[in-house]
Amino acid sequence: MVRSLVEVKNLVKHFPIRGGVFLKEIASVKAVDDVSLTIGEGETLGLVGESGCGKTTLGRLILRLEEPSSGEVFFQGKNILLLDKEQMRSLRKDMQIIFQDPFSSLNPRKTVSHIVGEPLLVHGLRSRREREERVLELLRVVGLRREHMRRYPHQFSGGQRQRIGVARALALHPKLMICDEAVSALDVSIQAQVLNLLKDLQEEFGLTYLFISHDLAVVEHVSDRLAVMYLGKIVELAESFQIYQSPLHPYTQALLSASPIPDPAFRRDRIILKGDVPSPIDPPSGCRFHTRCLYAEDICTQKEPQLREARENHLTACHFAGSVGVH
Repeated sequence: MVRSLVEVKNLVKHFPIRGGVFLKEIASVKAVDDVSLTIGEGETLGLVGESGCGKTTLGRLILRLEEPSSGEVFFQGKNILLLDKEQMRSLRKDMQIIFQDPFSSLNPRKTVSHIVGEPLLVHGLRSRREREERVLELLRVVGLRREHMRRYPHQFSGGQRQRIGVARALALHPKLMICDEAVSALDVSIQAQVLNLLKDLQEEFGLTYLFISHDLAVVEHVSDRLAVMYLGKIVELAESFQIYQSPLHPYTQALLSASPIPDPAFRRDRIILKGDVPSPIDPPSGCRFHTRCLYAEDICTQKEPQLREARENHLTACHFAGSVGVH
């Protein structure tokens, strides 16, 4: 049995909306609402959903870049929300993030040597020679060369810049890496190169990934398990192959039906969702997906479905999962 590296319990993050003369809280954006999941050591958990569903916020909460409204986050069995600033700083070398935009996440005024070496300096490696040796090793690992050390971010292509971001994230030998739309800003051919690089690095260094994406094809390529998120909640969680072969939640079915297949002879029946995504400020009662669901009934508007095991190791939050019409 794979030991859990990360365990999230009943995590909630509401962003207050203030108004009026005294800037009182008049409402809140329910970005993450009672999410629980685990990430095993050495596995890749894919996290997918539409823009605005709370994927990035969940990733930032796990890293404690955002403070949750309530809930718990355990890393190697330790509740990181109870740690003080110094303890958290010491832990940060084990938890790193690769950002979506490889250009804006790199300081344009600093060379690659400084960008990749800065985490080493912050965490106590004072020797300039040792830092440069480590930077050179990291650049080699991600497919870059010695001459790239003295260049600035604007002198690289998008794919090369993302490799620099990966090298920076690897600098402190992390255990967990959160890839926040790490390839969405890249060309398709470059995406494949970066994805293959991430898989190779996982095997070489024993990394654990939380891979956040809206692209189901990308997540299928890298994930061991898949979590589907809708309006701040996990609606389906299972092994990747189970979800791609036989999704149980109507929202997951609709997402997969919209994903293109690289075979012109195969036609997939497209599921067209009605309406727009509701506002996270005032989400619907009951099941949050019922306003767009093809199978919604009265119970869906009144009672919120819990994330439960509908099949072996296949969790879903739907009142009618596995019944006629939802398969």
